[in-house]
Amino acid sequence: MPRPEESPIVSAAEARNLFFEWRSAPALVLAVSGGPDSLALMWLAARWRRALKKGPRLVAVTVDHGLRKEAAREARDVRQLAKALDVEHRTLRWRGEKPKTGLPSAAREARYRLLARAARSCGASHVFTAHTRDDQAETVIMRLSRGSGIAGLAAMARQSDRDGVVLARPFLDVPKSRLVATLAKAGVAFADDPTNHDPRFTRPRLRALMPALAAEGADARGLVRLAARLARANAALDVMTDGAERYLASIDGVSSVAGFDLAAFSALTDEIRVRLLMRTINRVGHEGPAELGKVEALLQAMDQAVTAGKSVVGRIRLKQTLAGAVISIQSNRIQIAPAPPRGRRKAGLL
Repeated sequence: MPRPEESPIVSAAEARNLFFEWRSAPALVLAVSGGPDSLALMWLAARWRRALKKGPRLVAVTVDHGLRKEAAREARDVRQLAKALDVEHRTLRWRGEKPKTGLPSAAREARYRLLARAARSCGASHVFTAHTRDDQAETVIMRLSRGSGIAGLAAMARQSDRDGVVLARPFLDVPKSRLVATLAKAGVAFADDPTNHDPRFTRPRLRALMPALAAEGADARGLVRLAARLARANAALDVMTDGAERYLASIDGVSSVAGFDLAAFSALTDEIRVRLLMRTINRVGHEGPAELGKVEALLQAMDQAVTAGKSVVGRIRLKQTLAGAVISIQSNRIQIAPAPPRGRRKAGLL
């Protein structure tokens, strides 16, 4: 019997395995744009739910970003197919002024925000997206080109928390070609978003490089395997960071200001120290997640301050602001506290 990935289509039996862990969910939101991947998600999820005696409520949600005139027609086509599959459907619109730069990222954030809102409104525990093995491989290359760390190169997780709901990606190890073949056999037409081929955007440019990379051995399967291994390493490092955080808390005592004993913190490896700083800054700060590169630069500045201050007993000093947090070294302690509002900092009150 051929392995599932050797079959040109995703069978009903394979769909049961792909969706099995969510069979007891009260409701599931399906992100369906009208493209082949998301239409296959709705098609296969509907067949899976129909085979269950009592399956989850399925709600397909199409987000119209208001960027293409074809989007409204595509949403209507999705609604028509959803009706034929006995799946509820909603169209949500991204309203308001659109940014002139960073449009793909802003559109993605708006889409997830609207999907999460839809999930909460219908009591869904999960939002399903149709990211495939191809998408995962492209994400690895994209993040590699940006110099991401281990967590970033682990790419997309099968499940992750976002905006109060769980994002689930059941197709992360399924090639896009098999989803297209599944729709072709079912006679389901799909839309082709031209922005997926627009070289003005990063992902389409990287997508065009994938055949050349595959010819050198860096195919989608290998890149996805790399992401899985890095995800495993990242999880282990997170456990080690948890342990380091507990250790520092045990010797630090209770404090109204977050921070660490300087000597104990300095004895840890660089990767754990970067993760501890990032965790604490993100917990204490109020200007969004700290960037990895800036946390690495902060750690380097801290080490330089410690080295320079060794000759001055009890007076090692450093003060920097990052992501809405103030990080300082004074005597034998690292302190991390919320930064005053930017207006007060500009007035010289920090």
